[in-house]
Amino acid sequence: MDVPGAVVLVTGAGRRVGRAIALAMAQAGCDVAVHCHRSTKDAATVADQIRVMGRRAVVEIADLGEPDGPMRLVEQTVMDLGRLDILVNNASVFVKMPLDQADVAAWERILRVNTIAPALLARAAVPHMRRSGAGRIVNLIDILADRPIEAHGLYCASKAALAALTRSLALELAPEITVNGISPGIAVFPDDFDEALRQRLIDKVPLKRAGSPEQIAAVVRFLATEGDYITGQIIAVDGGMSL
Repeated sequence: MDVPGAVVLVTGAGRRVGRAIALAMAQAGCDVAVHCHRSTKDAATVADQIRVMGRRAVVEIADLGEPDGPMRLVEQTVMDLGRLDILVNNASVFVKMPLDQADVAAWERILRVNTIAPALLARAAVPHMRRSGAGRIVNLIDILADRPIEAHGLYCASKAALAALTRSLALELAPEITVNGISPGIAVFPDDFDEALRQRLIDKVPLKRAGSPEQIAAVVRFLATEGDYITGQIIAVDGGMSL
């Protein structure tokens, strides 16, 4: 795939891993749709950084939990940047919620954002990718999809479903479009994790260190620029934690 000049949509691109992915794809020569829901100032800063690199960037605001949010996001991206070649489904909701607190509304919200929105975004993006003759879809999953932890059943289930969706779409959308997933381990800690908890988690990593958003972004860039013969794969970027 000819990446320089391609258009990439990165969801949840205002902060953390999404920000690193948006910047890495701009460095690879892409024009970038920087999606956010509420982090509009952060997203605007990312877009400014991309423009400094000499690439086009737009901020797209959408609630992926709304039924028509994904479709409108893709349509607006194509309207603003003229095409869509690469979709990176990074936005997600991470929530700790024991089963006895998880009502229907909670299940619906997390599944809509973490699983259904990536599917609907792919559905909306595919016609534009096929029109160009090629496309890339990269889904950000989590090693917790295969190694669930207590009181995070909603999140773990949503990511496990996204992993299955990734493999299914890889079969359905071949040969023009590749679909792959990345499962981070410790890329960036949640803000409410104290230093003691962070160190306990790092101690469980075979490489004995945390990863970084930039390391995740590097794998996204590789799949977009060099991954012509890779599809249906879920790559753990976790320092060996999933072992």
